[in-house]
Amino acid sequence: AKRFDALATAARFGSTGAQAKRARYIGEVLTGKADRDELIKKIEEKHLKENVRLLGLMPLAKGRKRDADVKLRYEVLQKYRKYAKGLSSLSKPEAMRASEIGLENMARTAGFRDPLRMQWALEAESTKDLKKGYLEAIKDDVVLRMDVNEKGMPIQTIKRGEKILKSLPSKYRKLEPFVEIRARAKELKTQSARIRSSLEQAMINQDQIDAKELKGLAGHAVLWPMLSQLVLLGDGIAGYPDKGGKALRDYRNKLDPIKAKEKLVIAHPTQLLKAKKWSAWQKECIDSERMQPFKQLFRELYVVSAQEKKSKQISHRYAGQQIQPRQASALWSARGWNTQEDVWKSFPDLGLNVDVGFEYGWGSPLEVEGLTVDGISFRKRDEYKPVELKKVPPILFSEVMRDIDLVVSVAHRGGIDPEASASTIEMRTTLVVETCRLLGLKNVKIKKNHAMIKGFHSDYAIHLGSGQVHVTPGGHVCVVAIGAQHRGKLFLPFADDDPKTAEVISKVLLFSDDKSIQDPTILDQIKYVAGR
Repeated sequence: AKRFDALATAARFGSTGAQAKRARYIGEVLTGKADRDELIKKIEEKHLKENVRLLGLMPLAKGRKRDADVKLRYEVLQKYRKYAKGLSSLSKPEAMRASEIGLENMARTAGFRDPLRMQWALEAESTKDLKKGYLEAIKDDVVLRMDVNEKGMPIQTIKRGEKILKSLPSKYRKLEPFVEIRARAKELKTQSARIRSSLEQAMINQDQIDAKELKGLAGHAVLWPMLSQLVLLGDGIAGYPDKGGKALRDYRNKLDPIKAKEKLVIAHPTQLLKAKKWSAWQKECIDSERMQPFKQLFRELYVVSAQEKKSKQISHRYAGQQIQPRQASALWSARGWNTQEDVWKSFPDLGLNVDVGFEYGWGSPLEVEGLTVDGISFRKRDEYKPVELKKVPPILFSEVMRDIDLVVSVAHRGGIDPEASASTIEMRTTLVVETCRLLGLKNVKIKKNHAMIKGFHSDYAIHLGSGQVHVTPGGHVCVVAIGAQHRGKLFLPFADDDPKTAEVISKVLLFSDDKSIQDPTILDQIKYVAGR
């Protein structure tokens, strides 16, 4: 303490007063002299990025208070992360980076290997009360029960005697047991979203899970239902975790035991494609009606094309595509891209940056026609020369191109079909083919970007991108879809909200059995267009 005070006093003569004050405060945080509550207060009220980074570096409380201290700081950092996600593209990247550093610091201080393990451990701790599978509050003959379903989501059921109620009667809403369960359900919903996001990020980062850790995760009420629906890869084995994390079950229903020293990762489609097993896993997913927490087996996949191998260092896959600046910026920003001056994204763990170039055309029509995409290049963080595309890690390349494809297809400007990105059509093609196979539909064929249907009243072509229906030969049939109508009624093998895919598959199923259509508006259109 004596040396620290002397050094802090000397700092005033070696820098400005503000710098000396800042250095002293950092030292006080690192030595545990600073006030933790004051540090947290400035995060919650002023959103100070430096305090976010410092919170995890302060020594933890001793003894019984340690676990509560770790949980409190973790919740503060998660709240800040939620705040950072809602910022504009100008301030979001720095705030998100501060959040990542804060969580990394917190994980190291708390003794975890990385923030992911800390998150899983703390979320597991908070779900111990769900080991029996549900929570209940009972008053008179009214029962409020909260279960966690197979997707890891909280489900509330309200009963009065044997009758199921749509909502909790008003006289019970303020009673403590009922208030606690409803608050717990809200908290679990937030936890579920965090865990789903962390699993997807673990797949992208290829975070390793050892055999012992996997067995421990089997007791997690929210995480395990999601993890058990994802394909894991080990040394020569692949499958869904089963038997409490002791084995993997493959697409042939064969169980492979997990060795004690096995290291597992969540499989990415690039790995399944390389192993030539991707279509087999997709088939099993449809047959078993397995719903994954995010797009894994039906994820849009991008590999380096022959043209990109020829050009070596710069991808011109989306060159010439015009996009709307404001909408594109919002989409990029939501996926962690920096859009302040140029459009780029950093991957610190791999030491790589990716840049998106544009044609500006000063003094030409390009100047007023929005952004026109040019080349995409990857660079090492300390070098200017681009890296050869074939040397970019395949998973990183695919995920970067997935982001850019989304921006190009959604924030399009001009005559480009916003739903017709090549990867999306490929994914929907597989879904339509597998769904028709499962239902035994013989009158549906895929031809390029269309599902060609031989119906009773006429023949139809449904565009797999836009979902538009045409009578062949003839004109357009107007079928207006309600986005939320298919939710929960039509099986999709992933939980991601994708109403357009649900709409396309629903239309294929509807017109494949057009003999059963009873809507007079649709029937009149078919007969009119077909000339009957």
